[in-house]
Amino acid sequence: MTHVIGTAGHVDHGKSALVQAMTGINPDRLKEEQEREMTIDLGFAWLTLPSGERVGIVDVPGHKDFIKNMLAGVGGIDAALFVVAADEGVMPQTREHLAILDLLKVPGGVVAVTKIDLVEDQEWLELVMADLAEQLTGSCLERAEIIPVSARTGEGLPELIAALDRYLTTSAARPDLGRPRLPIDRVFTIAGFGTVVTGTLIEGTLQVGQEVEILPQGLKARIRGLQTHKQKIDVAVPGSRVAVNLTGVSTDQLRRGDVVTMPGWLRPTTLVDVRLHYLADNPRPLRHNTQVDFFSGAAEVVARVRLLGQETLQPGQTGWAQLRLESPVALVKHDRFIIRQPSPSRTLGGGMVVEPYPGRKHRRFRPEVIARLETLAHGTPQEILLLSLETRQPCEARELIRRCGLPGDVAAETLQALLQGGQILVLDEDKPTAIPNAAASTWYLITEAGWRGLLERLSGYLRAYHALHRLRKGMPREELKSRLRMTGKLFSQVISMAVSEGHLVEENGAIRLSTHEVRFGAEQQRQVDALLATFRRHPYTTPSFAECEASVGAEVLSALIEQGQLIRISDDVLYLPETYQEMVERVVAHLKSDGAITVAQVRDMFNASRKYALALMTHLDERRITKRVGDERVLRQNGEG
Repeated sequence: MTHVIGTAGHVDHGKSALVQAMTGINPDRLKEEQEREMTIDLGFAWLTLPSGERVGIVDVPGHKDFIKNMLAGVGGIDAALFVVAADEGVMPQTREHLAILDLLKVPGGVVAVTKIDLVEDQEWLELVMADLAEQLTGSCLERAEIIPVSARTGEGLPELIAALDRYLTTSAARPDLGRPRLPIDRVFTIAGFGTVVTGTLIEGTLQVGQEVEILPQGLKARIRGLQTHKQKIDVAVPGSRVAVNLTGVSTDQLRRGDVVTMPGWLRPTTLVDVRLHYLADNPRPLRHNTQVDFFSGAAEVVARVRLLGQETLQPGQTGWAQLRLESPVALVKHDRFIIRQPSPSRTLGGGMVVEPYPGRKHRRFRPEVIARLETLAHGTPQEILLLSLETRQPCEARELIRRCGLPGDVAAETLQALLQGGQILVLDEDKPTAIPNAAASTWYLITEAGWRGLLERLSGYLRAYHALHRLRKGMPREELKSRLRMTGKLFSQVISMAVSEGHLVEENGAIRLSTHEVRFGAEQQRQVDALLATFRRHPYTTPSFAECEASVGAEVLSALIEQGQLIRISDDVLYLPETYQEMVERVVAHLKSDGAITVAQVRDMFNASRKYALALMTHLDERRITKRVGDERVLRQNGEG
């Protein structure tokens, strides 16, 4: 297993000295840090535990001015090494760091009471440890072992390392969900190698040669090399501290808080629904639309807090909120976050992301909004999956599984159950009730209620079209696709399924309701009958297009052509379908017997004018039945281009 430990505690309580004593590595890498003997930015070290596991250590600053840097380092840790100096005891940043660990749901860790070599009075040390134990009550470190140590003399260090080993032995390994995320906490250049970023890898693996995407910018890059604890590796696993050498991007394109991941699955967001806990020691209520600094992973952005279920959030209360981020952040469901007051700087609270893509700004005090968020946070897997699909449907199966926030195997199993129960449908005319390898499937899914709603939208568009164009067979396919604002693939699946269920009919590029029929009025039908009678009396010298339009009107004439009652072979020439078929057959028969035919011969064959003969032969050329050779037409051979 691979774990990362993060230090926490008040400034100058000996965190960096303790890390150096444990590992032999000075985590204060900056010259200014070493001169001031105070951690300003994140430091990193590692050690091998008695069990043989190599663990990374993130050393964070304790000074109140550098809490923002501290937050960039503790988001991905598996255990806290909580540090309190024996000569000072619990201090303001001790409490703030402990609150942050609680808000981020750090599972636990070990407490080190440092600088015991500076305390001669044993009763004072016991008093500090008793006060510390009281402070830890009810926190994530309530059951943590408390070990007195001295980084200067080495007293207690073996016991401290053993306690860390015991704790990590019982903690679970980071899950591999197949969707790696590396929140970047450092960006720098190494001569001869180029751009390097570091961070704690979560939820998936990275490997040398892999193409990656850097969000929120959407930059594409490739992994040239990987290191953990200054050792080259081919594959980085979840839970490890990783340095990634990237090609295709420069350091000035990247910043702390960006996320390295595999392309195509994660989208940045500027609107996010959250469950927010407001710390009890805040001096006043949190008001709607308060501006805060938002921290998640290694990212920091300005945000506005929109309270959804109450006017204010009192100290110690937890409520539903929607955060409007000033710039995009790559987040997924269940990510933890912290909010801080910009000035004077203080930690206000934090919580969990419940919906990273709400789609729109919620109206406040709406019971249905609160109920939906409750379900997303606490519902059964089936309720969560259905609600995730209802938020944005139709949706590809793979996207739904990624978006719902459930573990991949649970999401896939839940999806199959919902398919078999008919609550979720596959947009396919065969409507399968199982999807193999759903996590990679591009089949579109929709809820049963969502399908009914989509059919009603389709019907509404078509009913309106039929009412406006009563004599047209149906709406052009591309026009309906544009109205629905769908991709070609999704639109084809929707129409195919609606046709298979008998709701729609698609014919010659037009789509209509299955109940739609073109019917002429009594006067229109009288005019149609008279026009068609003229065509039958003069089958080869038919009325011109303009004459037909004058007889029955443009809309009726279009309907006659669309229905196939008349065939238009040129701008000005139309025939009855039976006449057209007869003329084509007679011309082809002549060509088969004589080999060639002229326009004059066609004119004489049907006792018509040159206009009709030329229109017919040009039409047959366009249909690739004949081709022109000089002044004659000959039959095209099969397959002739």
